[in-house]
Amino acid sequence: MRDIFVEIWSTVRRNKLRTALTGFAVAWGIFMLIFLLGAGNGLINAMMLQSDRFLDNSMMVGGSYTSKPYDGLKEGRRIELNDKDMAVTGNSFPANVQETGASFDQNDLTFSHGDNYVSSSLSGVYPNEIEINKKEMLYGRFINDIDIEQKRKVIVLNEDDAKELLPQGTERIVGQYVDVDSLAFRVVGVYKADRSGMNSSAYTAFTTFRAIYNKGDKVETILFSFKGLDTQEANDAFEAQYRARINGNHRAAPDDERSVWIWNRFTQNLQMNTGMNIIRTALWVVGLFTLLSGIVGVSNIMLITVKERTREFGIRKAIGAKPRSILRLIIVESVVITTFFGYIGMVLGVAANEYMDSTIGRMKVDSGLFEATMFYNPTVGIDVCVAATVVMIVAGTLAGLIPARKAARIRPIEALMAE
Repeated sequence: MRDIFVEIWSTVRRNKLRTALTGFAVAWGIFMLIFLLGAGNGLINAMMLQSDRFLDNSMMVGGSYTSKPYDGLKEGRRIELNDKDMAVTGNSFPANVQETGASFDQNDLTFSHGDNYVSSSLSGVYPNEIEINKKEMLYGRFINDIDIEQKRKVIVLNEDDAKELLPQGTERIVGQYVDVDSLAFRVVGVYKADRSGMNSSAYTAFTTFRAIYNKGDKVETILFSFKGLDTQEANDAFEAQYRARINGNHRAAPDDERSVWIWNRFTQNLQMNTGMNIIRTALWVVGLFTLLSGIVGVSNIMLITVKERTREFGIRKAIGAKPRSILRLIIVESVVITTFFGYIGMVLGVAANEYMDSTIGRMKVDSGLFEATMFYNPTVGIDVCVAATVVMIVAGTLAGLIPARKAARIRPIEALMAE
């Protein structure tokens, strides 16, 4: 076996250009496959990171304007949700709707604590807000049922606002009072701010908010989690039925899809998953074609190799070399070259992905109002890298097998007469 490797090395040194072209075709095919998959995973992981900020099986519902005349009323009427809509949501769909809540927002408020102040917004919410919009508590607690029942003047601050109001020892703000314009609220918790634009408000009990701002029985948005809706068709049917019930409360056409808006996180994720699958498929197709080009390159160069060495093989057979020795020589040469350069391509592909990860893999777009991750963890599993390399090695072996068999069968006299 040592003699074979020595001979292969000698052949490589005599044919540097041919070997370099073969190696480049192999390494480039594997490198591009790993690099493309890594870049695609970076985009997909960023999309998943954004979607993970919400509970998948949840919906938000808000009032809008009617688009159809109905029951003697013209189109363009403003629909405002109320407690009756909340009751319909919680009681009329027991098979699907789980926990129901609501929210109301008030913007451009001044929060102050001692000499420190910050401008922010206040939202009145139910306890299910922390689960549906996935908030992580750092200190204290979130709004609870007792706060709702007793209309307590309590508040949960986001981390950034808490640091502005009490820069040193933010956790000590829990239990202290914060003025919201002219009203004092007792701080019961601080949650982690993710700067997504969705988790930046301060929170108080929904009932407290409505009493302070004189909202009567009005509801700005209804939030609820659901179960048993596992397909696009099931969600579409539920939304149509639900919208008809809400429209009925406001004398709007049952099929008027603009009277209320529904943000269904589950169907949004289905659409996102479809888009991500398309991206994955496209990347795999491009990557595999790149890999195929490397295989074709190896095949062509192995054919040229055999053609150039036909006279050599004829001399070998004339002095007693057996066909299987010639076959083994070509196969081993193909395997060695493909393995070596395939490994180089794999290492370079992994290195390129690691470089992307360390540079743009944590890149965020900051508009000043919100921050979003656009590219996250652009890496590929080691199993994919190894599999791509193994495929190239096997393909290189097969590419060398066909001309090797032809060379092993050629008669010495024919080989010696070859040009």
